[in-house]
Parts: sequence; structure tokens; C-alpha cells
Amino acid sequence: MRGPILFKTVTVLGAAALLTSGCISSGSNGASGGGGGGNGNTSKNVEIMLGFSGAQLDDFKAEVDPYAKSQGITIKWSPTDNFNQLINTRVQGNNLPDIAMFPQPGILKDLASKGKLAPLDSVLDMSTLKSSMTSGTLEAGSLNGKLYGLLVSMNVKSLVYYPKKAFDSAGYKAPTSIPELLTLTNKIKADGKTPWCMGIESGPATGWPATDWFEDLIMKYGGIGQYNDWISHKIKFDSPLVKKAANTFQQIAFTPGNVSGGRKSISSNNFGTAGNPMFKSPPGCFLFKQGNFVAAKGFFPDSVIADIDNQVGVFGFPPASASGDNPVLGGGDLAGLFSKDNKAAQTILKYMSTSTFGAGDAKKGGYISPHKDFDLNNYPTETIKSIAKVAYGATAFGFDGSDAMPGAVGSGSFWKDMTAWISGQMSLDQALKDIDDSWPATS
Repeated sequence: MRGPILFKTVTVLGAAALLTSGCISSGSNGASGGGGGGNGNTSKNVEIMLGFSGAQLDDFKAEVDPYAKSQGITIKWSPTDNFNQLINTRVQGNNLPDIAMFPQPGILKDLASKGKLAPLDSVLDMSTLKSSMTSGTLEAGSLNGKLYGLLVSMNVKSLVYYPKKAFDSAGYKAPTSIPELLTLTNKIKADGKTPWCMGIESGPATGWPATDWFEDLIMKYGGIGQYNDWISHKIKFDSPLVKKAANTFQQIAFTPGNVSGGRKSISSNNFGTAGNPMFKSPPGCFLFKQGNFVAAKGFFPDSVIADIDNQVGVFGFPPASASGDNPVLGGGDLAGLFSKDNKAAQTILKYMSTSTFGAGDAKKGGYISPHKDFDLNNYPTETIKSIAKVAYGATAFGFDGSDAMPGAVGSGSFWKDMTAWISGQMSLDQALKDIDDSWPATS
């Protein structure tokens, strides 16, 4: 699982336009490269570049290194805190890793379109993957009908948490549609309780949790096709679809009595701890929308994490209608192959593509597999199992939209103007127009 800051990475899509043309490498060509070394088929060295470190890196290495050693393969790990910029620099310098773990599909597809990445269709067992992978995850890494990025780990963001004991005791039920979610909200308030906890404060990244709300609602109302058109600005922010999503959000968030602390508190409540009042007695709220990462130490209170299956309930953010499409919003890491002739790199990718990969990491509570046939017993709690099932039961998988938008929008005007609207400093129409106007003409 990626940490919360990495859920909203600042992409450098503009830099991708500066990439020089060239062929896919047979291995790492620069002096610092640790990959194929130009030996193509015979090299047993593989450089893997990735954008995470610390415990995440240690856990990932623990999954890959033993297998690599059993195959006589040596892995050179190249972690970086600035993946998007560095991968572009390395491509420009023709100093390529063998495998790179992309945190979102935008730059991966740019590189694939320029012939920098090898298609994986002839490397991996596509028939098995199509039956094994969560719906939509292969499409997330595909371009023009070919697979260039294999989703290796998955985040789930279409989630609503609740205080399990109090929720069940009150007789509330998980909604199966957005209208039912609104009805539940009204029911909780009619019972004299506060329905929602909400917070979008995240230091210089304040506002990104609001973009998640929009992404979920746009995907639920418009389906994955219109969602992707919106991400690429074929559908404008100032459009009926986006306004429909905004109206649902404001019905939930701006109606007096619906949110703990009221509308004025949303922009100042920290995104990671805003939901913690629901674990008070009596609960300060009954519903909290956030990604799977909050169900871990450092976000929910330690006492709650220690007894999570009894304290925490979770359901998937519901679809527009109970019988309609139910896409899920998320993220993850996509493995791309630069060294098309490095058989050792292909061997590692094949291992990463199996439905058993990540079992050890999953048992630690920090990994969700994109494979529907992944053994659920690897997940250490019923809560994590429930989160995984939300993704496995989805009709499509949509990558975080603002991560894929140009940086000036996705981590700029979208964050800023949602915050201004929610805090009452800007009208919705002004906010949507401002975001549209900020879209780079060359994006």
C-alpha cells in the first residue's frame, strides 16, 4: 500500500513531451545503470527503479529478492523520491533501468507511445491475467490494445468507514446506491446523530481529498468511459456530469447538521484523522470516506487498530444505482519493461504477474493484490479482506484522476479551487471555470 502523500503525486507530464525519440534498450546503457549492461539475453542483472522507500521498499524487496536469488538473478534496486522527474531524465540520457514501477499510468503511456517501453503481451500469460486480474486493471496500463504496465499492487479509495458496533446497534445498513447513501445520511441525522466526518487539510496538498470525492462521483455517474474523457479534458469541468457530482457532494457536505463541525471545518480538518471522532462514545459521526491507508497505524487511533475487526466497518462507495455499473477508484504501482531482450527482467516480471505474488507483504497488512484469485487468507484482518473484496467486485478500475491530469490542474487548480469552494470563498461555477481555464493548451 502506498502512503497518503503518494496517493496524490505531482506528475510532470509536460516533461514527457521533451523526451527524445529512440529505441527500447536491451539493458541499462549509462555508466550508473545496473540492468542488462548490453548483454541482452545472457545478463542475470536486473535494475528496478521505483518511487518508494523505507518499510515499503523493504517489504517489496522481501517479495522479489528471494525469488530472484533462486533464479540466479541479481537485483539492483534504485529507489527515488522524485520518480516522475528522474525517469524522464534517465530516458533523455538513454540511461534506462530494466524495470520501472510507475506510480500512475500517465507517464508510462507517454513513454510507451514514444517506443521507450516494451509491450508485455508476448512476455506475460495474457489469457491467465485476463481471468485473474481485477476488472479494468489491465486496461489501466494498456495503450492501443497492448499492455505496457502491469499493476503489481493496488490501492482502494472508494471506501466508506463506520463505527461498527454503534452502526450495527442503530440498525443501519450499508447502502447499495447513491440514493440509498443519501437516505442513510438523512436517517442518521433524523436520529439526532451526525452522519459524516470530513477533512481535506493536507498541508501544501490541501484539497486532494475533495478531488477524490469528485473522482468517485464522476466515475459512478458517468462510468469509466466518461471518467477517462474527463481526466483527459474531453469532458470539461464546467459540464453537466461534473456539476451533478458537485451537487451530490454539496448535498452531503454543505447541508447543516450533516458534517461534524459543519462545512466551515472541512478545509481545516486533517484528512488522515478527521474520521477519528466516530470512535468516541457516543460516536461523533457515523460515516467517513477515505482510502484503505487510514485503516492502519498512524491514522485511526492505536486502540482501534488493535481491535480493528470489532471497531471498524467498511463498505464500498456505492454506485449510481443498485443494479448499475460499479467502478472503483484506486491507484497502485505499474511495472513497465524497458529492456526488451533481458530475459532475467522478463523472468522477474512473470513472477510479479502471478496471483501468489505479495503474499508475504499482504500478511503484514500493507499490500492489496490486484488479482481476484489472490488467497484472501493472506490478509491479516477481516477489514482488509472487506476492502479487497470491494475492488474485486468492481465492474471497472479507475486510476486516481488528478494524478493523471497535468500538474497545473491535478495538483494545482483542482486542489486549490475545491478548497476555495468548500470553504465558501468561491462559487462552484467560478471554481469549475477556473479549473478549465488553467488547463495547459498543449496538454
